[in-house]
Amino acid sequence: MGKSVILCELVQNWSKHLIMIDILGEYQATLDSKGRFLLPAAFKKQLSEEEGTRFVMNRGLDNCVTLFTLKNWEEFAAKIRTLNDFNEEERPVRRFFLNGAAYVEPDSAGRLLIPAHLKEHGGLQKDLVMHWADDKLEIWDSNKYKQLFDSISPETLSKMVHKVLGGGNA
Repeated sequence: MGKSVILCELVQNWSKHLIMIDILGEYQATLDSKGRFLLPAAFKKQLSEEEGTRFVMNRGLDNCVTLFTLKNWEEFAAKIRTLNDFNEEERPVRRFFLNGAAYVEPDSAGRLLIPAHLKEHGGLQKDLVMHWADDKLEIWDSNKYKQLFDSISPETLSKMVHKVLGGGNA
């Protein structure tokens, strides 16, 4: 089994066990010259006061950056820590998720600083798009986010939806 298959299966399995925060919406933000962005007010309103004070930012799949609430991060990290460091397919997955993680807190103006290594990982320039993905906020460079959707034709998406959600074989 390939590393990418193991990574996808691991993410699918652990995401089923996390406490889900039902957050809706797609948000835009802008990075300032220091690599900070303002958490959108509509997003913050959907978090409890405790959830909105400290986060964990990390590498995400498909070159996005992820932002976890502390509770969701703790559950995710606990699952990742169960991976066997002596297994050559599990070790890179463990490193990918644990080695780049950083605690972040909003400053007095409500901005979050994206660490340089994560900004580079996501190819984040100026304009950002964010959306909640089950247990975390995904942060995308707006151009890459648009490319993500533009790269899948309506026909291909229809087949994927049928296969994944419709129970059929494409």
